[in-house]
Amino acid sequence: MYLEHLSLTDFRSYAQVDLTLTPGVTVLVGANGLGKTNLVEAIGYLSTLSSHRVSADAPLLRFGTERALVRAQLVRGEQKVMVEVEINASRANRARINRANPVRSRDILGLCRTVLFAPEDLALVKGDPGNRRRFLDDLLVVLLPKHAGTRSDYDRVLKQRNALLKSARAQHFSRAGISEVQLSTLDVWDEHLAVAAASLLAARLDLLNRLRPHMAEAYAQLTDGTKLLRALYRSSLDASEEYDGASPNTFAEPGIANSPVQVEAADFSLCTLDELVQKYREELVRSRSRELERGMSLVGPHRDELELLLGQAPARGYASHGESWSIALALRLASFHVLDEDKHVAGNQPILILDDVFAELDSQRRRKLALMVAAAEQVLVTAAVGGDIPDELSGSTIQVIPGGVAPNE
Repeated sequence: MYLEHLSLTDFRSYAQVDLTLTPGVTVLVGANGLGKTNLVEAIGYLSTLSSHRVSADAPLLRFGTERALVRAQLVRGEQKVMVEVEINASRANRARINRANPVRSRDILGLCRTVLFAPEDLALVKGDPGNRRRFLDDLLVVLLPKHAGTRSDYDRVLKQRNALLKSARAQHFSRAGISEVQLSTLDVWDEHLAVAAASLLAARLDLLNRLRPHMAEAYAQLTDGTKLLRALYRSSLDASEEYDGASPNTFAEPGIANSPVQVEAADFSLCTLDELVQKYREELVRSRSRELERGMSLVGPHRDELELLLGQAPARGYASHGESWSIALALRLASFHVLDEDKHVAGNQPILILDDVFAELDSQRRRKLALMVAAAEQVLVTAAVGGDIPDELSGSTIQVIPGGVAPNE
């Protein structure tokens, strides 16, 4: 797959911009602040319907406007497809495929597959567990768009259940106390949560099993190979009640202050979906009193952690800055390979986007990364200085200028 043409209207800093691209490597060069990242952010948005920079859509609209339009002409094998999404300030977003009637924006998922690495990806290593959960869930949606429904179903159930728990907690501290009706309603939402949580957990575990070998290999290729990168999935199903599911990855060894001891994660990937549902039912029963006291859901995929280990130590807190960059790159390269292995649609290799990556790498890692990605069908690279790009990634260059782009010779 490759992107042949991109058109933006009122997206970020661009009132209007049109970009023509070809297969192979294209480098977008321009001074910082001119909008290089805005261009690749728009391409990434078509893939996940979210930005890698902000959590809401409002900042994507050019200031003072009510809507933005992102339109892309994609070439997938022997076919061409036009995909566009309208991002609205005051109503639901809409999308079109081949200029047909508007559809839900979610209906375009899977048509434009991208893997985007950006400086913000350091949060995958150094940030809180929510960053790593989102990494898995975003990749799930790109790989299998049906999981957009899996994700939204779980979020909807969780929101409703949390509202009920918050209300029940307020009643608990009043004279009236928690009513039988509230407890009965909570039983119903427990069942909904168990089913939705099991579906999301099963999908994440399957995806992680696909990612693991590619992560380890990519990290070894980017470095000297002396340390092994591993990933453990720690589920709230396996969290000790003492730790409340908030930080299940590190425990203090008795008698020794602040000494991290690794505890192996339970392997729930061996469970069937029905078995996972039952495990959630049982854990929700055990956790009910604590959840009523806290007024929030303490069990479910929203409490899980993807723990990254470098050698025997947790990457978070122990990896150096250079190691953290290499780990984040390895996660994205593993994503690329997982998507590339998916053969449901011909010509569906993802577009690989490297946003301002090479400036942070030493010359040796620059060259290693360039050799690893140069063979991709389409690689889009942004850089403030063209000299940061290794010779192994030679290709066409597009100069980004204030308000637009100008192709170079």
